[in-house]
Amino acid sequence: MDDVRHRSQLDWYARHAPMTSLGEHAAAADCAMADSATAPALAERIQGMLIHPFHAERYGVPVGPDTERQLQNRSAHQLLSELLAIDPAPLGEPRPPAKRTFGNCRHFATLLTSLLRERGVPARSRCGFGAYFEPGKYADHWVTETWNEADQRWQLVDAQIDGVQRDGMNIQVDTLDLGREDFWVAGQAWSRCRRGEQKPEDFGILDMWGRWFIRDNVVRDLAALCKVELLPWDAWGLMLTPDEEMDAEEIALIDRVAELTTAEVPDVAAIRELYSRDDRLRVPSTIVSYRPAPGPVEIGGLSQG
Repeated sequence: MDDVRHRSQLDWYARHAPMTSLGEHAAAADCAMADSATAPALAERIQGMLIHPFHAERYGVPVGPDTERQLQNRSAHQLLSELLAIDPAPLGEPRPPAKRTFGNCRHFATLLTSLLRERGVPARSRCGFGAYFEPGKYADHWVTETWNEADQRWQLVDAQIDGVQRDGMNIQVDTLDLGREDFWVAGQAWSRCRRGEQKPEDFGILDMWGRWFIRDNVVRDLAALCKVELLPWDAWGLMLTPDEEMDAEEIALIDRVAELTTAEVPDVAAIRELYSRDDRLRVPSTIVSYRPAPGPVEIGGLSQG
């Protein structure tokens, strides 16, 4: 890839889209995070803002009636509004667990993406599977991919895993600089399963595993690369087709998405072109959310990348 094209792509990922824009919270975030310019430092700050409900007990925080509502916050602006409504203290101040808001891995990843873009650092959320939670299994997970200018490479950062979770789950990898075998972008999982190198039933979460789950994450990862970072239970387009009803052309389409999104240097122009012209892939203004109950959800401008 020529340098001009490469720099153009980096500039695009350094700019906000509606999902990561901070709105009126930008000044507060910029002031509070001024001493935390790197992705690892910002990840540590975010760990003091959010709590994953799967691990709430580790922090002595109960999962309560507000948990589900907080998990439905999609944008970085909504996350910070929720956080400041709980406690209006400056964002840079350490918050006890009871003063944080609930979020899952996608919230951690997208908030880190937002704070990096706020500083003009190229960043994008990635949807895929973590290989470091349970031996032999690949768990549904999101991380942030940020441009490391010093090393001239894209670096994978898991903002969710702090010391409490690292010790509790006996995680051995460097979650602030993950290897490509530690975190698999969804297309990598799809392609390896298609080649017979992995079993689809080893990919998923809770009671949801298999090819359909990998397919859905491939579509989510494509949207995230186009700066539309949806929740793990949001669905649209091809995701609404039962796995057993997918035809050869639809499978070939996912093959193509997987090929584009797992390239060592992804062709962002080709990714955006494919995404924009195919309504089986592109996020509409009304999606289907499966949590807390299946139904349509209007997301309006958040569908724009």
